[in-house]
Amino acid sequence: MLKLIIKWIAFALVVMFVAWLIPGITVSDFPSAMIAAIVIVFVNIFIKPVLKLLTLPLNIATLGLFTIVINALLFMFVAYVVDGLSIENFLSAVGGSILLSILAIGITKD
Repeated sequence: MLKLIIKWIAFALVVMFVAWLIPGITVSDFPSAMIAAIVIVFVNIFIKPVLKLLTLPLNIATLGLFTIVINALLFMFVAYVVDGLSIENFLSAVGGSILLSILAIGITKD
C-alpha cells in the first residue's frame, strides 16, 4: 500500500514537472496534480485501449504515430475534467503527453 502511495505522489510530481517545463500547461497546486494523476491512470486503463482498438486501421497506416495524437487528446480530456489542470493548445498537449509518457516509465517500472 505504501508503495502505491509513493508511486501516486511521484506521478503527481511528474505532472507538476511537465507543467513547469512545457509552456501552455498549468497546474494550480499539488492536490490538483494528485487528482490529475489519478484521472490519467484511469483514462489510460479504461478509455485508451478502446480508442486504440477503434483507431487500429489508422494507427497501422501511420505506423503507430497516431498513438501520439490519441495520447494528446486524452491528456486534453484530463485537463477538461480536472479543475486545476489546463492545457492551452494541442501542441502543448502533444509535448506534455510525450514527456509524461517518457517520465512515467521510471515510475511504473518495478
